[in-house]
Amino acid sequence: MKFVTGLFLGMALGVALGLLLAPQSGEETRAQLGEQSVMLRSGTLSDDIRTRANAALVQGREVYTRAKQELNDRYTQAKAGNL
Repeated sequence: MKFVTGLFLGMALGVALGLLLAPQSGEETRAQLGEQSVMLRSGTLSDDIRTRANAALVQGREVYTRAKQELNDRYTQAKAGNL
């Protein structure tokens, strides 16, 4: 019973603090979300995200290839006793 009471008390306290410390009203938040959804649907933002993701993927592949080559080289040297 103590757990349930504590749970409800914590939830009520969290809601109260959220309402008191909210940076903007609910109406402003809904307006901001509406504007952001329009931006996402327009495609400009999604194209930018897609471009950045592809660039990061290419960079990741390059780093992987270099690291793999370096490890292979070190393994070969160690196997030959050249380290």
